Amino acid sequence: MMFKKSFSLVSLVSLALTLTLTLTVNTASASNISSCSYNGIPLYGKVKVVNSFPDIKVKVVSSFEDLDVQTVNAFADKCGKWQFVDSFPDFKIQFVDTFPDITIKFVQSFPGQR
Repeated sequence: MMFKKSFSLVSLVSLALTLTLTLTVNTASASNISSCSYNGIPLYGKVKVVNSFPDIKVKVVSSFEDLDVQTVNAFADKCGKWQFVDSFPDFKIQFVDTFPDITIKFVQSFPGQR
């Protein structure tokens, strides 16, 4: 009898923890972007792609993106306009397939937060 009660309590606690973690992971990317910034980093400007130690982990998607990104050669001064550089970046990104900080979609016009 005692074994049944402790087993069901452990099951209930683990189920609650699993649901909490799932909800946190699913809502993490949308809630981290506000005012076209991520953790205080403006999401426009000069960007360097790195393989390790990024400021932001980015996943490229075709729909339901957090940010529409337009690549430019100069004047990356508005939300979603990124100029890719090799030196002196404003922030560094790493392209990932899993566990991104934000999701983006590359566009030809109308960049910005969605």
